[in-house]
Amino acid sequence: MTEEEKIQQFVDMVDKSDNIVFFGGAGVSTESGIPDFRSTDGLYNQQYKYPPEHILSHTFYRENPEEFYRFYRDKMLCLDAKPNMAHIKLAELENAGKLKAIVTQNIDGLHQKAGSKNVLELHGSVLRNFCENCGKFFDAEYILHSTGVPKCDACGGPIKPDVVLYEEGLDEDVIQSALYYISHADMLIIGGTSLVVYPAAGLVNYYNGHKLVLINKSSTDMDSRADLVIKEPIGKVFNHIHV
Repeated sequence: MTEEEKIQQFVDMVDKSDNIVFFGGAGVSTESGIPDFRSTDGLYNQQYKYPPEHILSHTFYRENPEEFYRFYRDKMLCLDAKPNMAHIKLAELENAGKLKAIVTQNIDGLHQKAGSKNVLELHGSVLRNFCENCGKFFDAEYILHSTGVPKCDACGGPIKPDVVLYEEGLDEDVIQSALYYISHADMLIIGGTSLVVYPAAGLVNYYNGHKLVLINKSSTDMDSRADLVIKEPIGKVFNHIHV
């Protein structure tokens, strides 16, 4: 089957489904110009002494908050990014009553920017930040335009992004909601993720249906279990959907 035939099969499956869940990762956002924060190059190594996974850990945040925020502002706050065709079509599918939930590993808020309402953010969001002392909310712009460790303008306490760092546990309520939607879905679309980040990737094992679609440029461990595997850019694939 050619990739074009696969995309047509995907569109047909979407047309015949009314309880769709989408599970997405970094590949959904790279097409909006947001780089995968795990990618490092020569320039990165000139700027930072530690790998991204080390900097984005709870321990590093506690022990070296200024360096954490230097990386965070530089690499994690892509506030000018615009939703791409995948974000837009998913929002349209939800609005039409066909898509019930988006479960995402991304923290950029682009699904909401596109108009999606029921977005389960496994790893939190850069758009939410809270004072660790008094709990006051701050938006991402406040963090971007602060210097050093951002401080609360009410009590002077340090502000922490509502993002799940390495070594931190996921929100149990979000996990339970994701399990509910995935286990009840008639169609599960997995896009832009290599399914290697656990425990998030383990959630897809709770899907019981027969319309499991994988849209990812590289192979994953789930390919053999999927009913359809498409190795094309996710925005291009979703552009074929007409709601």
